[in-house]
Amino acid sequence: MANPLDTDVGSELFGSYEAELKLVQADLNQKLDQIPELSGEPRKAAVRQAERALEEANELLDSMRLEKQNIPANLKSKINQRFRNHESDVDAAKRKLKSLSEDRKALFGNRYQDNPASDDQLEQRQQLLSGTERLGRSSGRLRESHRIAMETEDIGRNTLADLGRQRETIENTRNTLLESEGYTDRSIKTLRGMARRMATNKIITIAIITVLVLLIIAVIVSKFR
Repeated sequence: MANPLDTDVGSELFGSYEAELKLVQADLNQKLDQIPELSGEPRKAAVRQAERALEEANELLDSMRLEKQNIPANLKSKINQRFRNHESDVDAAKRKLKSLSEDRKALFGNRYQDNPASDDQLEQRQQLLSGTERLGRSSGRLRESHRIAMETEDIGRNTLADLGRQRETIENTRNTLLESEGYTDRSIKTLRGMARRMATNKIITIAIITVLVLLIIAVIVSKFR
């Protein structure tokens, strides 16, 4: 069942690291349980695998330690408790692995000799293998980060293109509105001109009728004189 904190804002990445750490811890514990049953080369191989798993668990703990600084304050107490539990489990696995690694007779079998030179060579070889494994994991995470960065860049580029198209649409709409406003102004001017002409024609018509009436009155008056 998913932990409810994993869905809270600010804890998604922490939850992802935690899920990966649980898988690594399960694998590490399985290897630690198998080591006591082995000896010689198989035991050395199992110890090296457990050491690599322990290193990966420590790397994930470091990532979780950094990420929990970004957790909201209302979640930090629960997150810190979960982190301490994982840290305690990893420390216990580290102590168990150290105890198993120090059993040289079981580690080297019948060929065991107290030879410091051979021990130094073995330790250097183990360090080299561990360094190679860490480098491989770091390279993988770097490639993943680069992929995410490229995807983010594509999203940003597409967003800018969308904003450019939206700006062009807004400008076209603005130009259309300005043209419509110009047509409206010309229509208003035309209507005002027509109103003025109608008023002028009305005045002229009234004047003509007045003149005609006066002429008629003048004619009638002249007849009765």
